[in-house]
Amino acid sequence: MNNPFLKVYTGDKTDATLVESAQNGSKAALEELLLKHQPFIYNVAWKMVRHPADAKDLTQEALIKIVTNLSKFKGESKFSTWCYRIVVNHFLASKRKASEKIFTSFEVHANALEQTPDSNMTEAEQKANEKLIKEMNYSCMSGMLLCLNRDQRMVYILGEMFDADQTIGSEILNISKDNYRKRLSRARKDMFNYMNNKCGLVNKENPCRCHKKVQFAIDNKIIDAKNLLFNRKEHASFKEMIKPDADFMIETVEDKFDELYRQMPFKKDFDKKTFLLDIINDEKINQAMRLN
Repeated sequence: MNNPFLKVYTGDKTDATLVESAQNGSKAALEELLLKHQPFIYNVAWKMVRHPADAKDLTQEALIKIVTNLSKFKGESKFSTWCYRIVVNHFLASKRKASEKIFTSFEVHANALEQTPDSNMTEAEQKANEKLIKEMNYSCMSGMLLCLNRDQRMVYILGEMFDADQTIGSEILNISKDNYRKRLSRARKDMFNYMNNKCGLVNKENPCRCHKKVQFAIDNKIIDAKNLLFNRKEHASFKEMIKPDADFMIETVEDKFDELYRQMPFKKDFDKKTFLLDIINDEKINQAMRLN
């Protein structure tokens, strides 16, 4: 089965080839191997902790673990499965980042929305501020992800945003397929129930509308109008990056809810070298792996 997380890689070398060369001391092969898998690692981190700086820290920590344990990889499973399992375990076990503590439950998120004053916009104003409204939309949805506990958040990111099926998802999380399906179902249910009761994007009868919250978000520096975090033209969507040829027909409210999260930004424009140079050039790592 093809791994859906590798759609963004444009090279032609297999993991097996790169791993063998890296284990034999090739610095270039190690760098290419990390470049190949880094988009997945970073975007999981970004959705897990919401803040780019925290996501970069998590990504670099995970890459270091992959590099320092690479000599232990014996090819008994796919490298991607072995690699992503290290990433997931690290993310789940790492110390909670400050950005994760903003919304600890759906109740906290709901209270924050209710306490945020509304500022109405005319249709013309909404049209003129489409980018900011979309940024508010993504920011709010990102906050909702934090309301799930870490285990739920991880399975939701893998299953809904990265579209990992029960085979891939269960292998990465090292659980049974049945357990994976149950965890994903519970996470989806919790997220859907909250959005169906609160979010105007899912249920038009709900009073919350992103455009009403934009002015407060700007005034309180939740959104930086000059430096948008989510709604940037150079960002793709999960739908585009992970499953570009999929048929995403929206026939039910629940399907529409899933589609909203697949449209969330997939960051592909970060400076990949920033994450890798310190690792590749680290003297201890070079000595341990006999890199040349």
